[in-house]
Amino acid sequence: MTEQLEGIDPGTPPSGPGCQECEANQGWWFHLRRCAQCGHIGCCDSSPEQHATKHAKDTGHPFIQSFEPGEDWFYNFQTEEMYGGGPALTPPHSHPADQGVPGPHARVPEDWQARLH
Repeated sequence: MTEQLEGIDPGTPPSGPGCQECEANQGWWFHLRRCAQCGHIGCCDSSPEQHATKHAKDTGHPFIQSFEPGEDWFYNFQTEEMYGGGPALTPPHSHPADQGVPGPHARVPEDWQARLH
């Protein structure tokens, strides 16, 4: 997937280093996903709140990209297809490496593994 696709805006920066909704509600996440259209950072479907998928459903934005260090895959919610790479999005390409997984460290409960989907 290297061509320009509707639903991907390479010039839009990410909304921040963590899930927007979890940050607002003092929550935590397992992994992070970036909306390739508007830059919204949301938590993955294994996370308790699954904000990345909720964002895609609410907005109709079709593509997310992993926001984890060393990962560059995309997922299309409309076709349910994964892509091993795609257009280079505006940096940063992941959350800060010292943020850890799950994160953020100070808000992750001791029984976090039992809370994953």
